This record gives sequence, C-alpha cells and structure tokens, in this order.
Amino acid sequence: MNNWFIRFLSSSIGKKLIMSLTGLFLITFLLVHLGGNLQLLNDDEGKVFNLYAKMMTTNPLIKFTSYGLYFFILLHAVQGLLIWAKNRAATGTKYAVRKKSPNTSWASSNMALLGVLILVFLGIHMGDFWFAMKYQVWPNADLGNEMVKYTLDDETVAKVKNLYAKVNWSFSQEWIVIVYIISMIGLAFHLWHGFASAFQTLGLNHKKYTPFIESVGKIFSIVIPALFALIPILYYLGIRWPFEFHFI
Repeated sequence: MNNWFIRFLSSSIGKKLIMSLTGLFLITFLLVHLGGNLQLLNDDEGKVFNLYAKMMTTNPLIKFTSYGLYFFILLHAVQGLLIWAKNRAATGTKYAVRKKSPNTSWASSNMALLGVLILVFLGIHMGDFWFAMKYQVWPNADLGNEMVKYTLDDETVAKVKNLYAKVNWSFSQEWIVIVYIISMIGLAFHLWHGFASAFQTLGLNHKKYTPFIESVGKIFSIVIPALFALIPILYYLGIRWPFEFHFI
C-alpha cells in the first residue's frame, strides 16, 4: 500500500495532483495575507497592522501553520520544476505544452519561468521583512529598536515591535516598489493559467461550471495581484485609505 502511494505521488498524475492541491492552498493564503496587508493603508500610524503582525508572530497555531505554508510553497515550486523538466526532456517544449496550438496562452507556456520569478520575489520579500524582523537586520538602528504601545478597547496596553516603520521605509525605496510591481504582474500571469488548471486537474471540468471557474480565476488573477501591487504604490505616493479597514 505504501509503495503504491509513493509510486502514485511520484507519477506524472500524482505530481500534477500535488501541484493542484498546493496551488489551491496557496491561493487561499493569498486572500488571508492580502487582508492583513491592506491594513497598512489605514491612516492610523500602523496601529492595526502592528497588532496584526504581533498576532501572526506570537500565536502558536499561526506559527505552526506558517511552517506548513513554507513547506507547501517549496513543494509546489519543486513539483512544478520537475514537471517542466520532464515535459521539456520528453517533448522539447516548455511547461506542460506538448504541441503549441493557437489557443495556448503565453502564461500556460511559461508557468515554470513565472514560478521561478515568484520564488525569487518570495526570497526577497521574506528577507526584507521576516528575516529583518526576526534577526534585527535593519537598514538603520532606529527601525530595529523602536517599540510602540497601543491601548486596546479593553484598556489593555500592548507593547509591540513597530514593523510598520520598516514597511514605510521599504516602500519609500523606488527599486523595492518596482520589484513588487513586476513580481505581482508575474503572479497575475501565473494565476491566470494556474487557477482553472488546478480545478481541471482535480477532475472538476464540466461544461456547466467550467466557464464559471475560469471567469472567477481570471478575476482573481487580476484583482488580487493588483491589490498587492497597489499597497507599495500608494505608500510610495504617500496615499492612504479614506476609510478604516480592520482585518482583526
């Protein structure tokens, strides 16, 4: 039984199944992560975002889930590259495309390239925020040493690291904003093909609901990356929401 399961997971169908399941999990993560990041645009000097960041870094369940997230990101990337390499070796073409047809999109032909671009961005993103916060590697001493206090609704005083100050500094750097915009364009193309493809691999392919899934996928692939890219753009321009947004 175990040997059968291992052979299945290492087969082409098994690899594509893992790609689909991990891809759908990461799509869900994008929604949650976006909800937290949008709090950066509140005109409250980072209060809601800093409290959100503290919860994300101290809650045991969330910390455990984050390790699973890292694993799934790597698994998704590795499986994608393995599929691309196998198809390229077998057919001489790129990711999952045996014979290009007039209906083949650029995104579907370059999923591996887009995946590598996103993986590189994640490395930069994690280094710029998570690594800097965890190991106190800041562009200047003030950012790393600053702690802020907030009075909550129940009059409890919370003392947290001011990650908002680091975000504010990073998004004032033109090159970082440009990297984010380019990466989100790559993410949009990756989702454009990957969203519907994941459902199709799982067998959810029917003339009644496939058009709906494809439409939702296209909307998702445009709106979500656009909102992620909007945050550094608005920060760079010094613009905040005219209303408050609370995720927690």
